[in-house]
Amino acid sequence: MIIEHKKSIIRNKRKQRQGTVISDNMDKTIVVSEVKKMKHRYYGKSIIKKKKYMVHDEKNVSKNGDKVSIMEIRPISRKKCWRLVSILEKSK
Repeated sequence: MIIEHKKSIIRNKRKQRQGTVISDNMDKTIVVSEVKKMKHRYYGKSIIKKKKYMVHDEKNVSKNGDKVSIMEIRPISRKKCWRLVSILEKSK
C-alpha cells in the first residue's frame, strides 16, 4: 500500500505572479508592480489594487517597463523572496 505524503504535494506548488518592472536601480534586484482589477464585493464598483514585490534578477536582464513573470522562493533578504522566471514582453 503506497501512501503519498501531503508535504511533497504542497511544497512544489509555488505562487507565480505577472507584473511590470517599475524599478531596476539596484544590483540583482528589481521591483515589480502587480495590478489587479476587481469589483467591490458590496457596491460592485471596479477597484484597482496594486502590490509591489522585490524580485531577484541574477543577470540584470530586465529593464523598466518590461512585463515579467515571477515565482516565490525562500527568502534571500528581508524583503526579497521572489525570483524572475521570464520576461514576457520587452519595453519599447
